[in-house]
Amino acid sequence: MRSIRIGSGAGYSGDRIEPAVELAEKGDIDYLVFECLGERTVALAQQARMKNPDGGFDPLLEERMRAVLPICAAKGIKVVTNMGAANPEAAARRTAEIARALGLSLKIAAVVGDDVLEACKDSALPLLEIDGTMRQLGNRVLSANAYLGAAPMVEALSAGADVVITGRASDPALFMAPMIHAFGWALDDWNLLGQGTVAGHLLECAGQVTGGYFADPGFKDVPGLARLGFPIGEVGEDGSLVITKVAGSGGAVTAATCKEQPLYEVHDPQRYIQPDVVADFSGVSVEQIGPDRVRIGGGRGTARTDTLKVSVGYVDGFIGEGQISYAGPGAVARGRLALEIVRERLKLTGVASSELRFDLIGIDSLHGEALSAGRAEPYEVRVRVTGRTETMREAVRIGNEVETLYTNGPAGGGGATKSAREVVAVASVLLPREQATPSIRFVES
Repeated sequence: MRSIRIGSGAGYSGDRIEPAVELAEKGDIDYLVFECLGERTVALAQQARMKNPDGGFDPLLEERMRAVLPICAAKGIKVVTNMGAANPEAAARRTAEIARALGLSLKIAAVVGDDVLEACKDSALPLLEIDGTMRQLGNRVLSANAYLGAAPMVEALSAGADVVITGRASDPALFMAPMIHAFGWALDDWNLLGQGTVAGHLLECAGQVTGGYFADPGFKDVPGLARLGFPIGEVGEDGSLVITKVAGSGGAVTAATCKEQPLYEVHDPQRYIQPDVVADFSGVSVEQIGPDRVRIGGGRGTARTDTLKVSVGYVDGFIGEGQISYAGPGAVARGRLALEIVRERLKLTGVASSELRFDLIGIDSLHGEALSAGRAEPYEVRVRVTGRTETMREAVRIGNEVETLYTNGPAGGGGATKSAREVVAVASVLLPREQATPSIRFVES
């Protein structure tokens, strides 16, 4: 039975680069996939593109491509990535420039068409997470990007692309595209696509399936996290899957690390909706078959939906924040006094906010007062005051009030910081899939 080896080179935009180089050098892989695009990431990239028409792609694209292209070109490894973010064409052009500078002759494809802002803005499409419609967001909308499926990436690979760069696409689709291309799977073979989605979902977050975000000292120990190896998926033409990693790299591939990953971001394991298929994870089996080798099976699928999910980025006010630390005897009491002072000051000075938080980091900032009550008092705490406002001016005033605690608050405060920023929020709508029309643009290096 034919099989391919797919390396997962990144699980988010700022991920480590060395594990991808290790995969290319030592992983005996056929494809290297970089999954680098989160929901907010694409909205922020759209903001960057507004300021610079040649920008808007992943900030680490150049560093990653310089690191892996020479190895991948020498070994015939194809690269697939969503580092195009808000500007896949510009990312493809920059990649071609890098390849030329490295003396490489490569065919680079940009998949475009996920930007559906024109189809969505001023429409009556209902927002899924909040009340209202696209029209009601008005001029606060920054972006609207549809989650594309694997088909355009498959087309690019079939046309001979060495590097495929897309914008917003389903994360599992990045990994399914090589499978569909290599094995000739039909785009309506729902069970094969369901099994491919299982593989893509396991691989998409890179180090999470090799022990990252898994380790808990004394309960779930993982060796070598400082040089964590990223996963390799050995995929058969029947959709069978073995997860492994480069021999000697850090981390671990175990039944437990693999079992945790399918739970991630899955709202309904029987109906995990993707642009290519509605996957069913309920029958997935996990079996340890050797050191750092886990076999996964049992994924299924049903017909895809008539709509595509669209990630909508919009401006949702401003956040102001201030922090300051207290240590030593009475640190908690001084921290609580500091919070009360700022609470009263914000009222006295009339800071206009729609939401405020007053936290003692180390006491109640994560789980609230109920769970922290009765715990031993720490030696040090950090005060944090955060508020949401309608203007930047009001947001700045929140951090200023925390900073004034230096000389107008409890004794011994130090390490004060303050910030104010625009909030880019994300909501979703469902768009009829025929209104998103992907296409491919090729660039030769």
